[in-house]
Amino acid sequence: MKTVARRERVWAEIDLDRIAANYATLRRAAGRARIMAVLKADAYGLGVVPISRRLLAEGAAMIGVGDSTEAIELRRAGIDAPLLILGAIVAGEADQVVAHDIATCVHSAARARILDESARRQGRRARVHLMVDTGMGRLGVTPARAVELAREIAELPHLSFEGIATHYASAASPIPLQTERQFHLFRETVAGIRALGIDPGIVHASSSACLFSPLREHFDMVRVGIGLFGINPGNLDDGDRRLRPAVAVRTQIIFMKDFPRGSPIGYHRTFVTQRPTRIATLPIGYNDGLSWQLGNRGHVLVRGQRAPMVGAVSMDYTTIDVGHVKDASVGDEVTIIGEDGDREIRVEDMALASRTIPYEVLCRLSRRVVRIYRGRIPGSGRCEA
Repeated sequence: MKTVARRERVWAEIDLDRIAANYATLRRAAGRARIMAVLKADAYGLGVVPISRRLLAEGAAMIGVGDSTEAIELRRAGIDAPLLILGAIVAGEADQVVAHDIATCVHSAARARILDESARRQGRRARVHLMVDTGMGRLGVTPARAVELAREIAELPHLSFEGIATHYASAASPIPLQTERQFHLFRETVAGIRALGIDPGIVHASSSACLFSPLREHFDMVRVGIGLFGINPGNLDDGDRRLRPAVAVRTQIIFMKDFPRGSPIGYHRTFVTQRPTRIATLPIGYNDGLSWQLGNRGHVLVRGQRAPMVGAVSMDYTTIDVGHVKDASVGDEVTIIGEDGDREIRVEDMALASRTIPYEVLCRLSRRVVRIYRGRIPGSGRCEA
């Protein structure tokens, strides 16, 4: 990569066309099921509003979010598509959720009654999805209680029974036994509700990972999230990489210095040069979301070559060894995640090096990282280059 002049210290490039292509791939894998685009945590830190607009234009049936603040942000941005809060709301959020026509997952009769009362006061109907805990052990009503709660929801006059869901705990596992057990338990629960003459609406359980697992039935809707960004949801077999990475993170060299053998680099002397070399400083640190764990473990790409991170990752800066990179210069673009020439560092690679999961790698990108969008953003009047 040649030297460039950029005003950004650290930036993330989000390729909306690749996200759209990944959506199409996942849509085909889902068969007849509709697609909910799960964009929790500000679309995994990548910007929920522009990504939502593009995915809705591509045909997504619904946007899934983590809490009420994320849903209301979308409403205030002018997005009037169906939204579902996949987590739980607290009682004080009910009025805002109902007022903005946001569907919520219901985990108890008490929460259902709070939503019903809020809808009554506002002269509206609150849309709800019954969440059933078939083995996640977190949120959701037990299958034994689900049929009774479904009856209560159906009888509350100001609720619309829009859907029923469960959450697979191990969909990314190559051993699908737990997922199969959860699948059968959920299907039996849905059948029990229908046997009472209650229509549970949209039935949904599968995630991105399920589309690359032995599970072949996905009910009415599939909730796809991390796969939209071209990230393998659990080291599963995705054929010949049908999902294409849609995110790159880059920075630039801001300073370089030559060091003799035996020179300590960074905090706590965790790295000492073993030969005369050149050390470059990058304006990215753990305040930008780069894991502290990457010190002396991670790599970046400079002019198409891998360069190791040396010394500790600090709050604002990271040092790399570029002694082997011919013509490395101040201002050179440095790839933290993404492609440079014929080499690539994937989010999965970064997760492995920092002892975490791909989800966290994206979610911890801080607001200091400038987001740059490539491709068409529907409704914005912009097409980024």
